[in-house]
Amino acid sequence: KRLKDKDNKKVMMASLDVNRPAAQEQLAVLGEQINAATLPIVEGQQPVEIARRALQASKLQGFDVLMLDTAGRLHVDQQLMDEMKAVADISQPQEILLVVDALTGQDAVNVAQNFSDQVDLSGVVLTRMDGDARGGAALSMRSVTGKPIKFVGVGEKIDALEEFHPERVAGRILGMGDVVSLVEKAAATVDKDESEALAAKMAKGQFDLDDLRTQLRQMTKMGGLGALASMMPGMKKAKAAMAGGAMDDKVLARMDAIIGSMTKKERVRPGLLNAKRKVRVAKGSGTTVQDVNKLLKMHQEMSRAMKKIRKMGGLKGLASMFGGGGGAAGAGMGGQNGGMGAPMGGLPDAGGLPPDLQNLLNKKK
Repeated sequence: KRLKDKDNKKVMMASLDVNRPAAQEQLAVLGEQINAATLPIVEGQQPVEIARRALQASKLQGFDVLMLDTAGRLHVDQQLMDEMKAVADISQPQEILLVVDALTGQDAVNVAQNFSDQVDLSGVVLTRMDGDARGGAALSMRSVTGKPIKFVGVGEKIDALEEFHPERVAGRILGMGDVVSLVEKAAATVDKDESEALAAKMAKGQFDLDDLRTQLRQMTKMGGLGALASMMPGMKKAKAAMAGGAMDDKVLARMDAIIGSMTKKERVRPGLLNAKRKVRVAKGSGTTVQDVNKLLKMHQEMSRAMKKIRKMGGLKGLASMFGGGGGAAGAGMGGQNGGMGAPMGGLPDAGGLPPDLQNLLNKKK
């Protein structure tokens, strides 16, 4: 997906995993999801035969990149290593990347060492870097293989892949967050026109429930609460709550459902929501009136914050208070590339989450 969307490459993928049930079918499904070509499956073919067929097909069909996905392994298996060397010999790849789970232990280090000894490894990809390990495995892999860590996986979604930056991972290991990655993720996922329109409304002190819904959806696009918590400094309370099962990304879906159960007029003018209307909204969203009230209170706090920002001279004035240069981006992540300045900015509890969002997150299921 990264090669297609960012580098405009024509990509074909081929699964060489004949050991794991439905492994080839799984890659075909993933290919359909990102609109990338996959090599048709031929039952009974072995990895080397599949690799030859993939090379021929990619050349005939004019693909820029061919990705060969070999069988995974949790321990050193010489038969699989011999198979890997045979595939490498016939394909002569430009890159041989080892994908390793950052949460696994000594076995992963042994596999990395064995790989590096037997094939010309060009780099390592560490997955589950959003987990509790926080990147300590990166140090081990680099030391054992002597090869660079090129990418890290930070979630389960297809696009949850980032370039590896040692200083940022060091910040995660030390619990200091990774604000740079957060800003980059916002720039890549937030719609520019949408964020500019919201910034203009915020500058006038306007912030209705449609705007709040936009912000919640942007949080989901950026990987949800878990991904944001791992990148933001001071989010230890939020991460601990998620690890303990006290909150999860479902809360964003619940809040979106509550707003979606309102009429257009109610979203623009929340004051219209009397007791009877709140009952209707709660029933329509599968939540409770208490949940509706908490969401409305959170919106009121945000709306008041927008009005205060307007009195201080808008987002530029707020940025100047913090030594910013004068762009809206100085106010956290608002402005043209952000659009998250208000909901995540400087409010107490859970490292910046608005109090009533924190209450919703801690809601017992």
